[in-house]
Formats: sequence, structure tokens, C-alpha cells
Amino acid sequence: MKKLSLIARIIICLIIGIILGLICKQFEWIIPMRILVTAEGLFGSFLSFMIPLIIIGFIIPGIASLGNQSGKGLIVTTMVAYASTISAGMLAWFVGDTVLPTLIKSGDMFNQASQFTEPYFSIEMPPIMGVMSALVLAFVLGIGLSKIKNSVLLKGVEELNTLILMVVQSILIPLVPLYIGCIFARLSFSGEILLTLKSFGVVYIILFSLQIIYIVLQYIIAGILKKDNPFKMIKNMVPAYLTAVGTQSSAATIPVTLECARKNNISEEILGFVIPLGATIHLAGDTITLVLTSMAVMYMRGQVPTFEMMMPFILMLGVTMVAAPGVPGGGVMAALGVLESMLGFGGIEKPLMIALHAAQDSFGTATNITGDGAIAAIVEVILKKK
Repeated sequence: MKKLSLIARIIICLIIGIILGLICKQFEWIIPMRILVTAEGLFGSFLSFMIPLIIIGFIIPGIASLGNQSGKGLIVTTMVAYASTISAGMLAWFVGDTVLPTLIKSGDMFNQASQFTEPYFSIEMPPIMGVMSALVLAFVLGIGLSKIKNSVLLKGVEELNTLILMVVQSILIPLVPLYIGCIFARLSFSGEILLTLKSFGVVYIILFSLQIIYIVLQYIIAGILKKDNPFKMIKNMVPAYLTAVGTQSSAATIPVTLECARKNNISEEILGFVIPLGATIHLAGDTITLVLTSMAVMYMRGQVPTFEMMMPFILMLGVTMVAAPGVPGGGVMAALGVLESMLGFGGIEKPLMIALHAAQDSFGTATNITGDGAIAAIVEVILKKK
């Protein structure tokens, strides 16, 4: 299992969970389900405990490292990348608000799923602080430490970052497929699994279409500003897109992204700065995924995601994505705190979001990376005008 990719492990555990839930329902076996629900509760409690630590450990060094860089290039690139990420989230909200209500049947499936079984026992693992407190603390310390040279505290936070990343890579992500398997076993035991899978299939069709449309929109804007053919620019970036699909890593794709972006006649000075920075701060593909899938989950639990509810979430998500660790599934891990604090996602919604994000992680990363080429072209035009 360790040799398989994250999405392969999730799919295997998901299928096993569904089959086990259906068998237990058919023969009315309660004991196996209670064991699974107990394991689910323990891991869920540990995940909730880790969320504030993930926020602190990732956001503080992320913001501090951005502040250590200087110059107009950093400011312009950060503003353009953030605007792109927020625009992607807004587009996802608009499409989701228009299309999802007609395709997803709202209901109380999560409430029904929780009524069938109870865990044998539970262990309380209260977080050291609330999610919003962790976010505010991370922003304050990150901005403050960016102004202090040779900060001892920053070195300590960077070590904390390394430690938290080890926990994410060695414990959370390896156990997530089993956690999701337990969730889907419970959903299939409740009899709502077919509705759930059907709804998710519809969401993916919309999701992949929206990611491609957004790439085209980015390059239309870049082409207009640069006075170049946007579709020719996209064609030059295809190798970077395919590489990102294979590697699932923005950082690992940087050499290919640089080579592809050179074909779009962007200066070496701009490329050497914007492409590596964009791989860290420009996550339009992940934002589209998280906004659209979170709206789908909300509709499925009988809640209507309004603009007043989703806009603050999108704005905060754009900042939180900067802290996403460069590992498969890292983006959704960084976003769990915002999903919990701003949308009220709990023990069932969060693992569903992890599963939904993991299933498209390759294409979300490819959308991010391909968009970096457009960001570089736009930044070059802005800086030349200045």
C-alpha cells in the first residue's frame, strides 16, 4: 500500500469501506460498524487537535519568508497571484451557485448517517486554541518575524514547521485513506451512499471543465496585455501541465515550467523570480476545487452556501493556500482550519473534502502550474510599464 499513490489508496479504502458497510447492513452486523466508528472518532479527534498546529507551523514561516524578499517584483507578483486565486474562487462560486442546486438533491444525509451507530468509546483531544485564534496568531507572528533579521524565534518556528510536516506526511496522510474508508462504510450502512457518489460524479465534471476554462481565461488576459496569441501561449505550456499531472508537485515541475514559459518570450529575470514564487503562492486550481466541492457538500447536507458566507471563505482561503505544504493532499490539509471555522465542517464533511480534493490533486496542481506562465507574462507587462 505504501508504494501506491495517495489517490489509489483512498480509492481502495473507499471501495472496501462501501462494500463492508453494505455487508454489515445486509446482515445487520453492528459490532464491526461500531469498531469502525470508534476508529473514525479517534482519528477525527486527533485531526482536530492538529489543525491549529498545522496553521501555526505552516503559515508563520510562509509569510515570514515572503517578507524577507524585497522589491517591486515581489509585491506585484503577490498581488497578481492573489487576485488570480480569488478570481478563481469567485468563478467557482458563481458556477456552483448556478449549476449545483439543480444537480444535487439537498438532504440530511449526514444526520441520518450518524444515527445508526455509536462508538464504543471516545477520547477527548481538545485543540490548544481555536482555529481563528491560530490564524490571527500566525499572521501577526509571520508579519512581525519578516521584519526581524536573524530571528531566533523564526528558526524555532521553522523547526516546528519541519516537525508538523513530519506528522502530516508520516501519520495524517497515510491514515487518511483508512479514515475515509470508515466514513464511507458508515454512509453505505445508512443507505445514502449511491446518492453521495452520484452527486460527487456530477461535481467532478463541472470541476475539470472549470479548471480548463480558467486556464484559458488567464491566458486570454495575458495575451491581450502582452499582445500575443493566447492559444499559442497555452500550447507552449502543455508539457508543464502534463508534468504536473504526473508529479502532483508544483515544486518538482518548476524546471519544466521555466522551459515552457521561455517559449512565450518572457524575460529570464521575470521567470527566475515569478515561476518559483508562483509555485508557492498561486493556487487557483486548488481554490476552484475547494470552493466548488465545499459548496457541493453544503448542498448535500441541506445548507445553501450564500455569497455572504462564501466570499469571506474565499478571501481567507487565498491567504491560507500560501501555507499549503508541498506534498500530495497538502492543500486541503492547510485549508481544513478555514473549512471548520468558517463553514462549520465537522467529522464527516472534512474527510469527504480530503477525498474529493485528493481525487483531482494532479489536475489542480497542473492548473496552478500552467497559470504561473500567465502570471509571469502579466507581471512582466506591469513591471515594464512601471
